[in-house]
Amino acid sequence: MDNNSKNISRREFFKKFGLGVAATSVIASACSDNAKQTDGGEDIPKGKMTYRENPKTKEKVSLLGYGMMRLPIVQSENSKNAGSARDTDAPIDQEAVNRLVDYAIEHGVNYFDTSPAYCKGKSEHSTGIALSRHKRNEYFIATKLSNFAPQTWSYEASVEMFNNSLKELQVDYIDYLLLHGVGMGEDGMQALHQRYLDNGVLDFLLQQREKGIIRNLGFSYHGDIKVFDYLLSQHGKYHWDFVQIQMNYVDWQYAKEINARNTNAEYLYNQLAALDIPVVVMEPLLGGRLVKMADPLVKQMKQREPEMSMASWAFRFLGSYPKVLTSLSGMTEMQHLKDNLRTHCPLKPLTEQDKEFLFSIAKQMMELNNIPCNECQYCMPCPYGLDIPAIFTHYNKCINEGNISQSVNDSNYKKARKAFLVGYDRSVPKLRQANMCTGCNECSPHCPQRIAIPTEMQKIDAYTEKLKRNIL
Repeated sequence: MDNNSKNISRREFFKKFGLGVAATSVIASACSDNAKQTDGGEDIPKGKMTYRENPKTKEKVSLLGYGMMRLPIVQSENSKNAGSARDTDAPIDQEAVNRLVDYAIEHGVNYFDTSPAYCKGKSEHSTGIALSRHKRNEYFIATKLSNFAPQTWSYEASVEMFNNSLKELQVDYIDYLLLHGVGMGEDGMQALHQRYLDNGVLDFLLQQREKGIIRNLGFSYHGDIKVFDYLLSQHGKYHWDFVQIQMNYVDWQYAKEINARNTNAEYLYNQLAALDIPVVVMEPLLGGRLVKMADPLVKQMKQREPEMSMASWAFRFLGSYPKVLTSLSGMTEMQHLKDNLRTHCPLKPLTEQDKEFLFSIAKQMMELNNIPCNECQYCMPCPYGLDIPAIFTHYNKCINEGNISQSVNDSNYKKARKAFLVGYDRSVPKLRQANMCTGCNECSPHCPQRIAIPTEMQKIDAYTEKLKRNIL
């Protein structure tokens, strides 16, 4: 694979921030300590959650929000035997969802975000079951009008989708309703008009807000800055109650560098703050990439704060900005929930020196040139059966661990070759690997990160074949 365009090679990166035996021991010890903290054996204090006030309703919203896009699933024997490969057709584990929601509410989380599009259309139903077991005043529900498909662009189809959300969630009003994914696609303004403006759907939603069926109306932004700027220019007309953006310490300054059509979170946040519009954060961990980091970066962060998890760094960064109303985290396991609760019960904001440290970590991450996949699953299902997110996850994991080779003459070539090939077969079934890609490009238009997925699949497949033949 051609890597000549990188600012710094992966080998040079690991040499520059290299891990000797002592350094590796530091990381292993830190990870072991962190595992003890998050294994479910330690109680989290109650009544300590950090809240932010909704300036319109004056209600207190938990700074940690629960994202219901990635819910726990029932593990079949096939999926267990496949190692870490995901079973995309497995049913949601409702009992596990109930336990997580119960624990979250018990410890102060009150914002739950879902969509008709999540979990193959099953997230709202599962979320409704879990939350309906609690008093309605104990939680806020956020959902979206996810009318992406052309057959849902009509007024009638969009209204039906909205009414179905009320039914699935078992509620008679929505606390936070979003126009979903504005700015996505090749022509964001055209899509905005087709989905919400020309068909009268936004007018309908504004009417529902007047009736109290929608209590707060906003939009989630993806990509086309013209759409974002236009909607903010209409704030005097629509009176947006909140806006959801992708924000983290990498996207703060490097979103546009990752993809030219993206917009840096620093600009988005400051524009919203200037209008006093509350910010809801999505992808605070970049789809897990701010947790699954390169070992040399983990080393630096652990040396600075030995007891702080990688996720905690990211959430404390977001909590340091006063206009952030809540940050959404998709917590599929109890240990993830408990770790995030520790961070927010209560949250300790970062100092300016801490922020500068994180910006230096972000710069080093950019030098590694990972594929910017957030595992959002919008590209799925692939008509040819590829597990696109799993392929990218494995490739990025090998980058982070220094197991992508440039040449057969690399000192760690044999180790890296084995780690890549063996790990690939364990994490992605053979019939779902990159070599099965036909280049149909059904996936790329749905990717919020604008990844040229077939191109990346061809590169990964070519690299894999070279490893198998020992001809790098």
